[in-house]
Amino acid sequence: MQLRRALKDFVQEKHLCPPVSLKQLEALAGEFVSQQKVGAEFSNWLMVEINNQLWLRTVAGIPHERRLLMLPKCLSRYGECRAEFDEFGLLCHRCGKCLIPSLQDKAEKLNSLSIVAEGFTQVIELIENHVVDAVIGVSCLDSLEKAFPLLVRHAVPGLAIALNDAGCRDTHVDADYVDELLSMTDDTRPVLLDHAALHQQVNRWFSKQELAQLMQPATDETANVCLTWMSGEGKRWRPYLLAAVWQSITGKSELTEDVHRAAVAVECFHKASLIHDDIEDHDVTRYGQPTVNALYGDAFAINAGDALLGEGYRILAGSNNTELVRLIADAHLRLCKGQGMELLWCQHPTTISMDEVLDIFQHKTVPAFEVSLMLGLACTGNYVHLRPMLRTYSKALGIAYQLKDDLDDYEADNELDHRPSAVLALRNEHPDWDKARLTDELKQLIGQYHQMAFDALADMDQVELKRLLYLVINELKIEG
Repeated sequence: MQLRRALKDFVQEKHLCPPVSLKQLEALAGEFVSQQKVGAEFSNWLMVEINNQLWLRTVAGIPHERRLLMLPKCLSRYGECRAEFDEFGLLCHRCGKCLIPSLQDKAEKLNSLSIVAEGFTQVIELIENHVVDAVIGVSCLDSLEKAFPLLVRHAVPGLAIALNDAGCRDTHVDADYVDELLSMTDDTRPVLLDHAALHQQVNRWFSKQELAQLMQPATDETANVCLTWMSGEGKRWRPYLLAAVWQSITGKSELTEDVHRAAVAVECFHKASLIHDDIEDHDVTRYGQPTVNALYGDAFAINAGDALLGEGYRILAGSNNTELVRLIADAHLRLCKGQGMELLWCQHPTTISMDEVLDIFQHKTVPAFEVSLMLGLACTGNYVHLRPMLRTYSKALGIAYQLKDDLDDYEADNELDHRPSAVLALRNEHPDWDKARLTDELKQLIGQYHQMAFDALADMDQVELKRLLYLVINELKIEG
């Protein structure tokens, strides 16, 4: 108890907001060990408790009915428990021989859900399906160590309680501590993103009916192709991210006209870039359908792409926020510069270094990540202090993403000598390396940029925005 009080003071002095990366948790635990002269063997337990302290207020503000208590099967009495175990967990017979029924009773009285399960995969599914918003999990330190990376990547608002003893049978837990965490409340209710609802809203904007309200009337073939291309297949990832940034900062559910316009505009630019990429790469299919250049020829496709760029600027000009136009114009120019660098190299290949490849990535790929974040931020009309960290985050994320793309192509034995790639740069710099050595080096480099993305968010003071950006890292699957 005394150690937890010291930890509470320690964390409060840091003025951090969750989530935090494993690397940061390890550093904080190490600092506390040194400061308090605690044995290094407590480091893993300290990481768990530091993470708890960071999430306490968020979890306390989430209604009890949106919380989940997760208990381990090893709390049951080995050899005596007759409960069945199905895909949903342990079906307790409530014989009263262990703590499980009493802890579940406490959760039930508070209207919280509870399950007895072995792993945290189910927890992630419940969070992603918006069944619950927070987790209070009981487990052994060994299991928590294995689950931590999963929980951190998914930015789960959660508290973890380590069992009092190790082993996989007849374990015990501090029931009073579990009860304390289950029962706590806070009047400040956090506004958590409803990702499914936001996706639905953004997707509605790209129906032909909705687009017709913002885009030029489709009275000619060029405008018709633009409308069809905009309302066709696509993940709408960029407009979703833009809207999610705005919503996570403001906490408002009703999206503004500026957010709507910026989201459609950023997709105009993205779709235009795809048309132009298909021409440059001589691609004839996309989304399983013929490309614009395959249907109409290169000249018409260039014109259609240019029309979408003009449409994007026209839509943004209808907003009162001139910053939106400046941001997207800057991203547009940087992307063109990066694409030009790649195209010129393809026309006149030279021996290329890793620094040169990363410079191309920074211009060609990074702005596509950064622009949605910056537009969402600009739509709030505030929070300028977040710009530098979002730029650093975007740079690390964009480069990691492109490096991972190169690695995937290399492992699939796709040809990578025809464009400036990280694989080609490493081959030039280390001609004696075999495929295994080169693959390992790429993975290490991806890991470095992956961690840099997390590090960029270390001092962010917006919990829900930080959670969103952690989820983006996880969604892109760019671990080394």
